[in-house]
Amino acid sequence: MTTAAIKKTSYNWRVADIVVAALIAVAGGVIFWAWSQGANLISTPINAVYPPLTGLYAGGWMIPAVLGMLIIRKPGAALFCETVAATGELLMGSQYGTTVLISGVLQGLGAELVFAALVYRKFNLPASLLAGAGAGLFCGLNDSFAPWGWNIAYAAGDKFAYIVFCAISGAVIAGALSWIATRGLARTGVLSSFASRKAATEPVFS
Repeated sequence: MTTAAIKKTSYNWRVADIVVAALIAVAGGVIFWAWSQGANLISTPINAVYPPLTGLYAGGWMIPAVLGMLIIRKPGAALFCETVAATGELLMGSQYGTTVLISGVLQGLGAELVFAALVYRKFNLPASLLAGAGAGLFCGLNDSFAPWGWNIAYAAGDKFAYIVFCAISGAVIAGALSWIATRGLARTGVLSSFASRKAATEPVFS
């Protein structure tokens, strides 16, 4: 396949791509809202142990970014799915207010940049883990250094720990689980019209 053909295929969004990306994003918005409710339950006991450990819970907010890209495999999919999902959570009444939209954009961008660095041609497990970690990294930086960041008062060491925990959570929850989910969906045949239709039989590491 020529470079021109690869570029044309990669950048050409179809109606089916938009519809499925929107469905992933809407489902992600519901997940975000539910995940936020769960955060309320675990934050108190975790804060009593070591507050930065809450970063290990953050990965659930990044699933649409990685899952959307693994399925759609078109530039912009991670950013689109994560941003729309965050918008959905905002409309459902997020406890984080409008900052949830900023978080969504940044987390989607973190994952998007990883896939862009791979020229949108790698969608294996390592790529998924890196994309999840990228989303987690941006999440941790946003929470720790943005004026609206909820842990901006942390000491430098605690901020660093939180960022690392967010990246780990993003890699495991958003990265690994999205990769597993994509392979599972591919086996059912529902991805037959997408480049990810062969995900179930693609090599894990290459």
